[in-house]
Amino acid sequence: MANRIPDELIDQIQKSADIVDVVGEYVQLKKQGRNHFGLCPFHGEKSPSFSVSHDKQIYHCFGCGAGGNVFSFLMQIEGLSFVEAAGSLADRLNIELPDHLHSAQPKDANSDDEKMIEAHELLKKFYHHLLVNTKEGQEALDYLTGRGFDKETIDQFEIGYSLDSWDFAAKFLTKRGYSPEMMERAGLLVKKNNSDSYLDRFRNRIMFPILDHTGRTIAFSGRVLGKEQPKYLNSPETPIFNKSKVLYNFHQARVHIRKNQQAVLFEGFADVISAVRSNVPNAIATMGTSLTDAQAKIIKRNAGDVIICYDSDSAGLEATLRASRTLAAAGCKMRVAALPHGTDPDDYIRTHGAEKFRQDVIGASITLMAFKMQMFRKGKNLHDEGQRLQYIEDIVRELSLLDNPVEIELYLKQLSEEFSLSMDVLKSRVLDQKGSRQREPKKEQAAPAPPKTETRIPQQKRLLKAFHNAERLLIAHMLRNKEIAQKVLDRVGLQFNIEEHRAIITYLYAYYEEGFEANVSSFLRRLPDHKLHQVVSDIAMLSVNEEISERELSDYIKQVLNHQNWLMIKEKESEKHDAERKKDFVKAAGIAMEIIKLKQSLK
Repeated sequence: MANRIPDELIDQIQKSADIVDVVGEYVQLKKQGRNHFGLCPFHGEKSPSFSVSHDKQIYHCFGCGAGGNVFSFLMQIEGLSFVEAAGSLADRLNIELPDHLHSAQPKDANSDDEKMIEAHELLKKFYHHLLVNTKEGQEALDYLTGRGFDKETIDQFEIGYSLDSWDFAAKFLTKRGYSPEMMERAGLLVKKNNSDSYLDRFRNRIMFPILDHTGRTIAFSGRVLGKEQPKYLNSPETPIFNKSKVLYNFHQARVHIRKNQQAVLFEGFADVISAVRSNVPNAIATMGTSLTDAQAKIIKRNAGDVIICYDSDSAGLEATLRASRTLAAAGCKMRVAALPHGTDPDDYIRTHGAEKFRQDVIGASITLMAFKMQMFRKGKNLHDEGQRLQYIEDIVRELSLLDNPVEIELYLKQLSEEFSLSMDVLKSRVLDQKGSRQREPKKEQAAPAPPKTETRIPQQKRLLKAFHNAERLLIAHMLRNKEIAQKVLDRVGLQFNIEEHRAIITYLYAYYEEGFEANVSSFLRRLPDHKLHQVVSDIAMLSVNEEISERELSDYIKQVLNHQNWLMIKEKESEKHDAERKKDFVKAAGIAMEIIKLKQSLK
């Protein structure tokens, strides 16, 4: 196979890549005992059941069963092939791969996607060159510098300029072998009406590349230089760009989000760029739409704490409320960075400066409930009895949605003091609201959507039969010790009762036969079946003693082999009853003797 990576290079990559560091770029991990735990990135959950072992260099989710080594983690979370996952790790570790692997593209359904990403990367570099190095891009460069963009920012975000031409990009890409039809699907070209020719989607615009969470260019947003409309033109959704699943600047912000244990969420990429220039490196943004469930889950996996910094106009305030509901559903904790009315983050930074933005906006963020209280006051005359009552009811309704009794008490006390109301009356009203909400028929029940964790209950939680447990414990010791595997081979061979276990030990015997030493992560690479990866990672996470006594080993082996005898005894008893029913008592007596011998062998 032309693009096969040599085993010795794979071993080097695997030994150099610490799975805790790699997984830690995607999942917020906390060390508990010998392992690290976090929320599983492969299914929704609120309690961490995703375990990563530094010692064994494997991961396993006790909720959904996902498991494997560092390669399979990248393959699962990024949708990569094995060669692509190994190449990605090699790039991170500065390990040189053979030249043919850099150019080799997997011939599968994703090859078109790779071509589309290549074209985006190529155009991004050319657009950037046009902006910073040519007279054609000078007007766009002057505009950016006038808005406070320095060379470092332009380079960091790879901002560019698209020529004022109808078909420059079309010719540029076609000349380099990219199909115009494919480039139309990629969102870079548009087909001319009633014609077979193609035109550039982006013309005479400042180009802001949109990168996926691994740093690959998948789309653009172009700001017009003249008075044309729309002011901003974004790439359409394509096979490589789904705006509901992408957060702008996430590939750069992730390390800072994890370090600060907090993300700062904006509405648009211009605000993000201004925030990063203001030394708020954990800044991210949605792609011009409301925050989605998928985006909220990405944030939750990496931090969980969010500061929402949206525009302060009425649309921005409504968007803040919508985002807060989505983040709350994902289990995030949040605060709101309040801006003066009518301003957006980019305007505020240009007017007041970076330090004031960090201190007076981000640093002075308020709780979500405090933000809601401010919102409910807007436009109300609290000296008017009716409007005052409406405000109090609004606050009570929101407080009834909270679970934290301390937080409820705090805001009720504020209401009590401001409006001279009894705390007992306010508490009673909160309880009434909670009760009425529980009593009213839930409309969602017509289309129930239980949490994913409840629909993917771990199979290993059910009580396993003795022989099943014995097989799992034997495999756990065999994975740790080559000599134990040899003893099991000599005394049991392939006579395991669970089909998956038989497959695993077959591969394990062969693995040791080839001269490899005990290494779970390395062994997982030899397993062709993803389902077996999950079983092995689950078994490898079992807590067993480093050493196993001969008596313990014999007991496990006996449980495994005895199960075969019990099955045979049941079969013989059925044959005996059948013979007795036919009044063939001689045959029945012979079978009875066989049953006695089989039962004696169980002792």
